Amino acid sequence: MKKNPINKSISVNFIDDREMKKLNRKFRKKDKTTDVLSFNLNEGGLLGEVYISWPQAKRQAKEYNCSLTVEILRLIEHGALHLLGYTHKEMGCLK
Repeated sequence: MKKNPINKSISVNFIDDREMKKLNRKFRKKDKTTDVLSFNLNEGGLLGEVYISWPQAKRQAKEYNCSLTVEILRLIEHGALHLLGYTHKEMGCLK
């Protein structure tokens, strides 16, 4: 069942690869950077937090031949969908 996002907000945080690697290791047991991580909070008016690796987003924008803005928006959307309860399979992701 998907969460009801009425009157909820998300926090979007931009971090470097070193900080992303720390979060990924701590919460996913993966000792490498990643592009986006989401953390459900569902406290008060906050649905959760989305963390985006700025350097990874820049690399992916170049790899996907799109603007950094488009890649950042894609990552925010990806993280927000996780906060709403969607899995990679439901989103059609390969990861």
